[in-house]
Amino acid sequence: MNEITIIGLGAGDLDQLPLGIYKKLKTAEYLYVRTEQHPVLEELKAEGLSFTSFDTVYENNDQFEGVYEEIVKRLLELAQEQSVIYAVPGHPLVAEQTVQLLIEAEKQGKIKIRIEGGQSFLDPIFGALRIDPIEGFQLLDGTSFKRDEVQMNAHVLIGQVYDAFSASEVKLTLMEKYPDDYEVTIVTAAGSATESLTKVPLFELDRVMKLDNLTTLYVPPIYKKEDRLKEWQTLRQIVSELRGPNGCPWDKEQTHTTLKKYAVEEVYELLQAIDEEDDDHIVEELGDVLLQVFLHAQIGEDNGYFSMEDVLNAISDKMIRRHPHVFGEVTVDSTEDVLRNWQQIKAEEKRDSGDSLLEGEMRADSSLLTSFNYQKKVAKVGFDWPDVSGAWEKFEEELGEWKKELAEGTKDSQVDELGDLLFTIVNLARFYSLSPEQAMIQANKKFKSRFQFIERSVKSGKGDFSHYTLEELDLFWKEAKKLEGQ
Repeated sequence: MNEITIIGLGAGDLDQLPLGIYKKLKTAEYLYVRTEQHPVLEELKAEGLSFTSFDTVYENNDQFEGVYEEIVKRLLELAQEQSVIYAVPGHPLVAEQTVQLLIEAEKQGKIKIRIEGGQSFLDPIFGALRIDPIEGFQLLDGTSFKRDEVQMNAHVLIGQVYDAFSASEVKLTLMEKYPDDYEVTIVTAAGSATESLTKVPLFELDRVMKLDNLTTLYVPPIYKKEDRLKEWQTLRQIVSELRGPNGCPWDKEQTHTTLKKYAVEEVYELLQAIDEEDDDHIVEELGDVLLQVFLHAQIGEDNGYFSMEDVLNAISDKMIRRHPHVFGEVTVDSTEDVLRNWQQIKAEEKRDSGDSLLEGEMRADSSLLTSFNYQKKVAKVGFDWPDVSGAWEKFEEELGEWKKELAEGTKDSQVDELGDLLFTIVNLARFYSLSPEQAMIQANKKFKSRFQFIERSVKSGKGDFSHYTLEELDLFWKEAKKLEGQ
């Protein structure tokens, strides 16, 4: 089997190239290069070295993935005839996708490869920027990196920024986390005689960035947490400090139990913001809900029972497991198919756990929601009225029994029958696809609004509730209702 020898051209000019690599290049019979846009090749070409570049492949492909795959395909075809030498910028194993594809081909038995020499661009860049990589650094691919990959407290180096489009994409992605005027450095030909460092505000990046194989973008770290508020780990650090030895006395005293009421309150406030269609308010309330999640996770970690990683693992595993049509091989044609699969998977999980069908459906802070969940759950296994008429008959029956207990029974029996009546109302709501919880939220909101109107009317009128009859107050109530309809 013929062999492909992969050589790294280094990060700078010919003076930086090791002597052994220089000799191998000079004596190569079949030399191919990913791109001839490199100072080493320019100087070797002047010395009479001949080689074949794959630059034309770039011109014939719109996507970099296609370029790399085409280059590797051609190399494999060439290696069927004779052994070849393939030269790439920098070090073959640093930010070189074609080499990774060749390694994969070797694992599949398609070719034998040898990797030799080549200084990566990292060492001269560390020297040019005067940074110590042990402080933490990231090397990211400018053609594909995502916002969530960036760690703001690390030295970030971004390579593979080949054109104005990719430079613009890099800029826009970074601006999702960093300030628009954050100073970044464009490093070109680090360690060579033509080395240059250009500092620019982030928003000007794609206007001034020189685009070639020797250009790398450097984004310096941000250490102050007040300037890293868009990162998950910053909120985690804040919550940890609030509950730490020098933290807030109130936060340190909280438990899962004491925080229950706040979780409910924050969700209700989020629902209100959604009803108001106020995006800024939604952002604020989502943050408050998220804070509750982080607080509970921190309490779990403080107590040694679980951490935020366990929470993320649990929900991620559930989402992947319950969406086989996205992460697996299952095919669906409609939302109904999705919901059917979801319920089937949930049912299988329940059977595997050995729990009751109603296990996990109780909501301690909402008896209405618990009732709704119970009835919805048992209906799925056929324990339900055939149609809504049965639910209406049950309502009438329970209403009669409650009236009877109000006339003849004890407080305990009256409360018991009231519960049965409310249960049937929840059941009716379920038949009509109405949320009893949302209904009560709206009723309470409506009552609050109308009564506050009464309060304002009393204050601007006689000044005190005792100066009004119930009939007069009811007139204010009706006026509030009328104003709502306008």
